[in-house]
Amino acid sequence: MPATVLQARYHYYEDRDRLDEPASGLIDNQGHDRPLESCMNKTDSPRSRQRFVLVTLLFFHSFNTYMDRACIATAADSMMKDLSISKEMWGLILGIFAVGYALFQIPSGWIADRFGARKSLTIVVSVWSCFTALTGAAMNAGQLLVLRFLFGVGEAGAFPGATVAFYRWLPVKERGLAHGINFSGSRLGGALSLFLMPWLIAIPWIGWRGMFVINGLIGIVWATVWLLWFRDDPRDNKRVNPAERDYIEKGRTEDFKEAVKASFAEVFTSLNMSLAMLQYFASNITFYICLGWLPKHIKDQWPNLENAVYYAAVPLVFAAFANWIAGSMVTGLYNKGYHVGSRRCTAITGFTVGILGLLAAIQTDSLGFLVTDKARLLWFVGSFGMATFGVDMTLSPSWAFCNDIGGGHSGAVSGAMNMVGNIGGALSLILFPLMVANTFFALAISINAVAILCWCFMNPNRVNDGRLSPAALRARFIALITVCIALLAGAIGYNLYSGFQKNRAVAIEANKQAAPADANMPEEPRIIK
Repeated sequence: MPATVLQARYHYYEDRDRLDEPASGLIDNQGHDRPLESCMNKTDSPRSRQRFVLVTLLFFHSFNTYMDRACIATAADSMMKDLSISKEMWGLILGIFAVGYALFQIPSGWIADRFGARKSLTIVVSVWSCFTALTGAAMNAGQLLVLRFLFGVGEAGAFPGATVAFYRWLPVKERGLAHGINFSGSRLGGALSLFLMPWLIAIPWIGWRGMFVINGLIGIVWATVWLLWFRDDPRDNKRVNPAERDYIEKGRTEDFKEAVKASFAEVFTSLNMSLAMLQYFASNITFYICLGWLPKHIKDQWPNLENAVYYAAVPLVFAAFANWIAGSMVTGLYNKGYHVGSRRCTAITGFTVGILGLLAAIQTDSLGFLVTDKARLLWFVGSFGMATFGVDMTLSPSWAFCNDIGGGHSGAVSGAMNMVGNIGGALSLILFPLMVANTFFALAISINAVAILCWCFMNPNRVNDGRLSPAALRARFIALITVCIALLAGAIGYNLYSGFQKNRAVAIEANKQAAPADANMPEEPRIIK
């Protein structure tokens, strides 16, 4: 989105908030109320708007993140053919990214909290861009598994780092819309990838290998711009004037003050954190299909429709609009005084819409009025687009919630939520090819219903359930990590077992077909000596 569009959204809320401030001095020549002290200060000036530049930069950061992440889905057929990869192994290759991404969320978030978003984002974007480029050099499935895992490790710090930057640069009331804008970039990047990458792959001297190299170079360019412009403290950026600096610092922790005083251990083991992780697990179960399997699923279901695969971009466009709408809802409700409700109502609405969309997608093949393949394709894409729209409405309130309860630990807290969410994404990518699509969608519906219940009990004003001893905190942490690893190990093990059984069945069938042919062959004449 152009920077002017992003700024226009912010100007609306900023100007409205200024008008709501009580009169305490004189009125300037633009009709704005000014305190008497500021009118006597000759250095007084309107606020600069460098935080809008921050939001714009992170929008393109998010855009690039999902271009790199989604581009492999557009190259699936070419890579599976060139590298002789089975469908089951491809599911594992897609899922191993989410494993690396999930496992390094908390460490990456801690690094962002400890060393700041400037260093952390410069490093992680450079690292994952290198592994994106190296993906184009893979020669077999084993190399792809290693590269995709390392790509996930590198990309793990992308959104925790952005969350830390938002916490340090934005007042509470602006974070909802900022997170919405940020995540809309990721969805638009994924959508553009589904259109642009097939075109690049079709160019003979680029192909799927060159496509990965080009994506890696784009990331290096962004990391360079970020390093040159961003500073962890707005006061260290010369373009931020005193008025904007004071506005940021005053509004950073104006609410949920008790939450931001809690330690990371208290927040991580709290009921709030457990519920936040579970509901984010649910949203990723649905969304990750867009990044991994949707293009191939559409191509397989409607092979006779030319260019049907391009419809896979539609749900991602829906998701981009969902993030703008949800971000506006969070900010609007917050400014009306519904501080807890701004997060809760937006998320519950999103999961409800997601459930309705999945229910409609399940009916694709059973509706009598859908008499042509094109009609069924459009119905499915619209329904799944509605589901994606719904679950993506939950992103802005989820990440704003992490700012609310995490405070100075926002990077690690959001990383913990994103860790469990991406475990859901990994399970989604691994299990989808092993299940009937409608069965998978029914599973996603039930998990989304659980997520609605989670939001009914999530409250940023309640951080923990009482002081726990260090031993109890360690026990909770170990139990949570053990469950997450067990889920991943179980899904990966089932995937490998299923692939082995399928290959064994194919081999047995091949032997059965070869046996009759051998029996009918004439016996070779014996030579009598």
